[in-house]
Amino acid sequence: MKIRFTKMQGCGNDYVYVNGFTEHIPQEKKPEFVRFASDRHFGVGGDGVIFINPSDEADFEMEMYNADGTRAEMCGNGIRCVAKYAHDKGLTDRARFSIISGGKVKYMDLTVENGVTKAIRVDMGEPILTAAEVPVVSKNRQSVDEEITVENQTYRMTCVSMGNPHAVVFVDSTADLPLEQIGPHFEHHERFPRRTNTEFVEIVSPEYVKMRVWERGSGETWACGTGACAAVVAATENGLCPKGEPITVKVSGGDLIVTYDDDGVRLTGNAELAFTGVTTY
Repeated sequence: MKIRFTKMQGCGNDYVYVNGFTEHIPQEKKPEFVRFASDRHFGVGGDGVIFINPSDEADFEMEMYNADGTRAEMCGNGIRCVAKYAHDKGLTDRARFSIISGGKVKYMDLTVENGVTKAIRVDMGEPILTAAEVPVVSKNRQSVDEEITVENQTYRMTCVSMGNPHAVVFVDSTADLPLEQIGPHFEHHERFPRRTNTEFVEIVSPEYVKMRVWERGSGETWACGTGACAAVVAATENGLCPKGEPITVKVSGGDLIVTYDDDGVRLTGNAELAFTGVTTY
């Protein structure tokens, strides 16, 4: 079976994109295809695979998979790439439209120059702080600045859902963080019934933070859009960043801009085409 694909990235958070309007893989075969396509040695290589599908509930559907073949609900970088693909490939001629992912509809605002999308702002909606809905096991209604013990070391975390679960941990420095060692232990910790994405955040100034992320099912990635949103929400809830101001989140692959106010969270960043091709599966 030959499958046409497009490789795209937002701040280095790279996925293999498949046009579900024209390419058809049986649903039960998709996890296997995802593991094959995501492999950086034997496949195309990426943090996962995203299918761009028609939808009755929005203009498009983003069907997202982690690199290990498991389903994921939302990706802020991924959804921007879907928006760029949909516009620049002629699936829509509008600069504002909707995409549904994991049952949640998000709205895109595109900056277009000479017919090419240069930047995308995503209305990410309201963050969820209620522990049971994140979900995270907690004695408190919200898991804000709460202790967690991982591999006999105590950390303080704030848990947020942006449609997918996040645990945000503030650290003095992200540069020397042993993420490969501690990331998997956070992801599979018993307090996270659906596993978790974990963001380690260094507050440089109230308007500028650095972040490294361990994504469930994918490991360390160069960026995580929902993670950047969760980081700013957590920082704001802990009094470290001002509410309503644009916050720059420095990730390994570049900068993301997040604004969190009473209307919810908005994420702005790039989306870039890497290459297109055909793979035999």
